[in-house]
Amino acid sequence: MSITTEGAPQVAVDETDTCTPHLACHLIDREEAERLAGMLKAIADPTRLQILRLIERSPTGEACVCDLTECLNFRQPTVSHHLKVMAEAGLLSRERRGTWVWYSVNHDGLRRVKEIFDLFDD
Repeated sequence: MSITTEGAPQVAVDETDTCTPHLACHLIDREEAERLAGMLKAIADPTRLQILRLIERSPTGEACVCDLTECLNFRQPTVSHHLKVMAEAGLLSRERRGTWVWYSVNHDGLRRVKEIFDLFDD
């Protein structure tokens, strides 16, 4: 097959070079792929990465919204939204104590993020 564009030299393309014969379709289960993508989306935000670092390095290993708003210079609703997204993705654990919710890093969730990249080492 030849491909030409006006004024460009002819380039011969062998179709067998453009396709992988007998490709083994080893797919991640679709539900698992969507869950993993959700985790990556949750962590792929600069503010959320900062929050993870702040919580991880907290002397007690946990923080509430009021602790984070001052450091981040964001209002409480914004910080709460980020915390909710990360908790729903399994990156943070949450514990209600009275009127406050305390967040800590979910190390199992972070380990799962690492495993996502380990999938490509096979």
